[in-house]
Amino acid sequence: MTGADYFVPFRTKLRSMRSEPFGADPAGARMQRILSSPNFADGVFQNPLGARTRPSGSTLEFAKIYFQKEQRIRRAPAGTVPVHATTLADLAAPPVTGLRLTWMGHSSVLAEIDGRRVLFDPVWGERCSPFPFAGPKRLHPVPVPLATLGPVDVVVISHDHYDHLDLPTIRALAGTDTVFAVPLGVGAHLERWGVAPDRLRELDWNETTKVNGISLTATPARHFCGRGLRNNQHTLWASWAVSGPEHRIYHSGDTGYFPGFRDIGAEHGPFDATMIQIGAYSEYWPDIHMTPAEGMRAHLDLQGGRPHGVMLPIHWGTFNLAPHAWAEPAEWTKDAAEEAGQAAAFPRPGEPFEPAGTLPVDPWWRAVSAPMAAARWRTATPDTVPGGAPVARRDLDVAGER
Repeated sequence: MTGADYFVPFRTKLRSMRSEPFGADPAGARMQRILSSPNFADGVFQNPLGARTRPSGSTLEFAKIYFQKEQRIRRAPAGTVPVHATTLADLAAPPVTGLRLTWMGHSSVLAEIDGRRVLFDPVWGERCSPFPFAGPKRLHPVPVPLATLGPVDVVVISHDHYDHLDLPTIRALAGTDTVFAVPLGVGAHLERWGVAPDRLRELDWNETTKVNGISLTATPARHFCGRGLRNNQHTLWASWAVSGPEHRIYHSGDTGYFPGFRDIGAEHGPFDATMIQIGAYSEYWPDIHMTPAEGMRAHLDLQGGRPHGVMLPIHWGTFNLAPHAWAEPAEWTKDAAEEAGQAAAFPRPGEPFEPAGTLPVDPWWRAVSAPMAAARWRTATPDTVPGGAPVARRDLDVAGER
């Protein structure tokens, strides 16, 4: 017996002892399907465009920025986030136009589309972490208890990171009749947490499933996966194109910008609404999360290169996951939308809206935001615009004039 032979069963035992929040590794027929995927090579799932998945630059410099007291203050709201108070009452009647979106915070969105209900990346937990005592904590309460939300036709998961795939939430939904549409490999986690295999629709990129007359296609994204310290890239990440008889919507999941948005739009668009990740970006990980400007560019690519439909910014406001100011993604997205002539919705968490109706556009975050650097995305400084000349910065109280 070699040393390697000795440690194989030991590793297997360690995996079996892993606590439930970490999920489960793909195995058996699921792993065979992963190995045969055209998107799996050299032992890992591959991005559509090369991407650095670990932070670049100096760890010490990043730590100085991240833990500096003034910066920490700016990364959280200065007051109580105004969660919408009448969500359940507003959802009681069906959408007049056939399409309604309710942003529950972060990337969680309830989409009511052509008589069906689709719940994207539901995270009702208090922390996005495997531990109840550590990790990013929710900055506002969930708008409604999950148990009161009512029947959901399909739950869609973009990838297995903790701020998108939440054990307590999945366990609660496992006791319902909903179907789960997930990227390839993610089903292993859900099965461990009590979801029956016959309720799983596990897709590779560009595969489609139908649930109660709604088509759901897993489309490419530029990101990564993993719930443990060792990231073996054996679960896929995805964005999602969803279409009903009358409407089409898109959820980006987490992704860096890449030219493939144009292909997704050409194949599945144009979309009545897109839900686009515009938060948790950083110069330390530029390949795996989009800035608001990149998010707007992605939306326009998805729409054939022109303003169309409505963009709903997601992945901001609920958890502190990056060095930028808490309100910056919203301010920057608002500017980018105005510059592009693109309709964008800015609902409070839990505020339903219909893309074909009156959009929520009030910059509500300004009333509860700490001061932040004034429109730094417009300031030509070396760290924001390559080759830009240094320009003095000033602070902006976003509760006042911009």
